[in-house]
Amino acid sequence: QVQLVESGGGSVQAGGSLRLSCAASGSTYSSVAMGWFRQALGKEREGVATIFTRGGTTYYAESVKGRFTISQDNAKNTVYLQMNSLEAEDTARYYCAAGTTSWTGTWPLAKDFYNYWGQGTQVTVSS
Repeated sequence: QVQLVESGGGSVQAGGSLRLSCAASGSTYSSVAMGWFRQALGKEREGVATIFTRGGTTYYAESVKGRFTISQDNAKNTVYLQMNSLEAEDTARYYCAAGTTSWTGTWPLAKDFYNYWGQGTQVTVSS
């Protein structure tokens, strides 16, 4: 079992920055990848960024490349999402997720790869 708790959300003006944190506890050694997803009102949950815990390989959605950065602090069992140049379209509830099953080479931001989810943190960007 892996427990995930997100923090760092809030309201910001367009062009601003926020850093989200995801603190993991429990069987964190079993995590293959840690990802950030978001879900805007009335839309499906979509993958934003992910990092493979062993090796640090990262993947990003096209919409956030160059603006968002995912990183991890293994000593603290924490994953971060630094979000810069925020846009109104980034407004959503952001969820942290952990995938503990073997990666078979599918798209790393596919929801099905992740089997543990946090409760989410709201990010609101005003234009």
